[in-house]
Amino acid sequence: MNTTDTAQKWQDDEALKRFTLISPLLSEGLDDAGRISMRKQIAESNGISVRSLYRYEKAYREGQFTGLKPASREKRRSQKLPDNFDELVSEAIQLRREVPERSIEQIIMILELENRVAPGVLKRSTLERHVYKAGFGKKQMRMYADARNSSSKRFCKPHRMMLLQGDIKYGPKLPIGKNGAPVQTYLSSALDDHSRFVLASRFYDSQEETIVEDTFHTAIKLYGKFDACYFDNGTQYIAKQLRLSLGRLGIRIAHAPVRSGKSKGKVERFHQTVDAFIRESRLKNVKTLEELNRLWEIYLDEYYHKRAHSGIAEYYKSLGCEVPDTGITPLQEFNRDSRPLTYIDVAVVAEAFLHHETRKVDKGACISFRGNRYETKPSLIGCEVEISYDPMNPESITVHYRGMEPFTSSPLKIGQYCDSKPSLPASMLPQEAETSRMLDALEHRHSEAKERMADAISFASYRKEG
Repeated sequence: MNTTDTAQKWQDDEALKRFTLISPLLSEGLDDAGRISMRKQIAESNGISVRSLYRYEKAYREGQFTGLKPASREKRRSQKLPDNFDELVSEAIQLRREVPERSIEQIIMILELENRVAPGVLKRSTLERHVYKAGFGKKQMRMYADARNSSSKRFCKPHRMMLLQGDIKYGPKLPIGKNGAPVQTYLSSALDDHSRFVLASRFYDSQEETIVEDTFHTAIKLYGKFDACYFDNGTQYIAKQLRLSLGRLGIRIAHAPVRSGKSKGKVERFHQTVDAFIRESRLKNVKTLEELNRLWEIYLDEYYHKRAHSGIAEYYKSLGCEVPDTGITPLQEFNRDSRPLTYIDVAVVAEAFLHHETRKVDKGACISFRGNRYETKPSLIGCEVEISYDPMNPESITVHYRGMEPFTSSPLKIGQYCDSKPSLPASMLPQEAETSRMLDALEHRHSEAKERMADAISFASYRKEG
């Protein structure tokens, strides 16, 4: 990976960290007093200043996710750290643990008064960043999370697309393996918290993180942007790529407290519906994944979405509202909501969910990816290029290189004959020469040598006659 790619990766990582910090502050239902209190808690938990959070929020409002990207790493390395910097970071953490309310400025002042560092050497932003990376902020966050566990309550958002819940459930085994071997299937779903409407749900033959990305990619394409999503702490839901994809679209991620079943009650209730479908599907003797998903789609549309949901009625009764005797279905509740859907350009959504990797172009102008060879351009031989691809459709990749228009490449197919006229850039095409410049140069040098020899002989004869 070249320097440019490394800097880009670092900027994306830092932007994702900043978005994670301010995401609770972006909630529409939060009033000014609540936002100020929450901002102070986030600052104290993560070892940063309230001013930094204000700056991150302003940057996000002006430039969305891109506005959170910091300047390149090279610009931030101008100051040389003192030799005992690791010791200073340890002392700073100790001072913060003694009095959590101590600011970074106060910690620096104490270190200077104790003659551990000369005045002006330590900068607030530098020490703040290293204290957080040392893990102090994470421990504080866990303390706050543990305090909240004892007071968790049931919740329901007042409108659709304010919160989506996601989860994975084991499905039936199908004979889709090699020689008909049974393969475990997994159902990945995205459920609207308010209406219990299922925006996307599909069975897959693996439980890799890409199935969750595909689920939420589909949900956004069909129904538009939502405010936030709510997951458990499974590896698929804490994956960096998922957080980065949703962060680029301005979608916040929240995770359920560890060992807190109440907070995932809606999804658990939905999974009871899935169990009922699986029992019915066994009677159909399903053999393929396509057939299983076809039946599941019918089951959702004709049964789950059109059947009165007791949870919706319970929600309105708790607010003192009257509920029809026939109840309210997820489809009715989703469609009658006054909050409009916010659609995003398909190309923007697709770009947000693309995976990015780097590859080196070999002497045949090809790159290797997932066991296949992809043809690029002869002018890129020996260069490192970036490829972007949809993990659910890796057959087609897009190749990026600075100063060149991105182009699409497919797996290389070896034909019966080689290409007699390869597509080479003009600078690499052979050019017919009018003469041999090497032989002309040797002939010219040979003529000069003969002239020098003739002059030498003539001068020798002149001396003899004299």
